[in-house]
Amino acid sequence: MSSVSDNSANGSAPMKTTRPFVWSVRREIWEHRAVWIAPSAAAGLVLFGFLLRILKLPALLEKANQLPPMERAAAIAAPFAISAVSIMITGVVVSFFFCLSALNNERRDRSILFWKSLPVSDATAVLAKAFVPFVVVPLIVLGAVIATQLTMVLIAAVVLSTTGNTASVIWSGWPLAHLELTILYALATGVLWYAPIYGWLLMVSSWARRVAFLWAVLPWLGLFILEKIAFGTDYVGSFIDYRINGAIQDGFSFAGHGHHVNIKTMPVIDPLTVITPEHFFLSPGLWLGLVATAAFIAAAVWFRRMRDPG
Repeated sequence: MSSVSDNSANGSAPMKTTRPFVWSVRREIWEHRAVWIAPSAAAGLVLFGFLLRILKLPALLEKANQLPPMERAAAIAAPFAISAVSIMITGVVVSFFFCLSALNNERRDRSILFWKSLPVSDATAVLAKAFVPFVVVPLIVLGAVIATQLTMVLIAAVVLSTTGNTASVIWSGWPLAHLELTILYALATGVLWYAPIYGWLLMVSSWARRVAFLWAVLPWLGLFILEKIAFGTDYVGSFIDYRINGAIQDGFSFAGHGHHVNIKTMPVIDPLTVITPEHFFLSPGLWLGLVATAAFIAAAVWFRRMRDPG
């Protein structure tokens, strides 16, 4: 009789299979608590600033009511946009430093010897680390943004109710639901666009024995300086600028508002009208970047497997 039959006869449940990838991701979150602490701290700081401003909200709304409709809606929407951008930037910074330290730290403190003794492949370990900036951090940032903005609306509603107003004045000229969808789109496009940067950092983190930050940054800085001195051109600088800002350039369109949008003169627009997914997903820079990401992650797996710790 098979072991499964024995288990059934004895009334015991069959043994559960291990999930190395899931537990590896959990380990990363447990070891690198900044992935959720930093966005939470940014959200708390935003709420603290909003609380300091909230006492003046009735006066600010009264002043805003004297403005033209477009400027009034822009003034009301500004705190919500600022809160989202602040938390999202925090998420990018956290992902940057996580990737730099994810594979380097375990080699530097030689804990890799312990992790390699477990039945977890190098590919699983590296993919679990890549899963954090690609999925975990964006989800945490999205949750922090939504929770922060809902809290801001609730606080504003309470304050406004004491003055005889209603919270409807907050979203009357600005569709908050569409703003949340735009934030979700911005997070998704940001992750896809920054994927090669995260992949590069993971590869350097797996290869470098010390000062991974310098090894990640200095080659690009050196190429930039060399090109400037030798040829007087700026192809490297343009490439770096495009890789940093290309998600906004290809994923959004502020046509008619100028390159730099001034919130005081910006017309009231539905946030969903500024997104251009058809342009973003047809951008060669996106797909070439994803190919480079796959190569960098494959190299990170190879370095983790072949290089000695320390």
